[in-house]
Amino acid sequence: MRNDTPTVLKRICDRKLEEIAERKAMTDIAVLKDRASVADAPRGFIKALQARCEQGVPGVIAEVKKASPSKGVIRADFDPATIAKSYEQGGAACLSVLTDIDFFQGADAYLQVARAATNLPAIRKDFTLDPYQVWESRALGADAILLIVACLEDEQLAQLYEVATAAKLDVLVEVHDQTELERALKLDIDLIGINNRDLHTFDTRLDTTLQLLSHVPAGVTVVTESGLHTPDDMRMMLDNNVSTFLIGESFMREPSPGDALASMVAGAIA
Repeated sequence: MRNDTPTVLKRICDRKLEEIAERKAMTDIAVLKDRASVADAPRGFIKALQARCEQGVPGVIAEVKKASPSKGVIRADFDPATIAKSYEQGGAACLSVLTDIDFFQGADAYLQVARAATNLPAIRKDFTLDPYQVWESRALGADAILLIVACLEDEQLAQLYEVATAAKLDVLVEVHDQTELERALKLDIDLIGINNRDLHTFDTRLDTTLQLLSHVPAGVTVVTESGLHTPDDMRMMLDNNVSTFLIGESFMREPSPGDALASMVAGAIA
């Protein structure tokens, strides 16, 4: 882990390393690789997003999230299967499912249940620090994983990306600033997530995505993350040729997350 990892993120990662050690003691990585080899074939996370872009419509990665460290419980009546079905009906391209237990009240089972309830590809949203978690993700049925550049040294980032490729997982590489973007682009990536949340202050600024756009090479799909709450927010991104979104909290607070998704998209493209 990097020395300059923001405090909140470092606390999460420190606990994650403990959790990984606990899991390794219970289940050998060879067992995970065997499970991964017989898991359902990946559904094509990046392909699903690119298909939406080619159709000229927003590609939304809709998040299944019960809680967060900064906001606490976001949705008390949390049923991952029902939420996932709602998102599929509302036009989501992919699902993002939180599996971190200690800080987001997630669970591995949420990923499995949500994915089984739909035909959508799903990313395991967690803090991936070790190759063990990559194989664990594929064994659980994930179609993609998240790699957060702020958590990882360059060597770790490259290793985890290589292992994910071997496991036939797509990867969303997440950055928060230009330095992290430059580090991410050392890899031959297809998908970059720009998180608009400052991990030191937890403030969100949509300008973060807009300021980094010119530094992203052609052919790399940009996912804008965090701070997107209204059709106007989405329209502003679309006007700047960003057509892929990861949105969770604003949908999860609504009675029907899928209806909220459909309404945002309809308002943005009206």
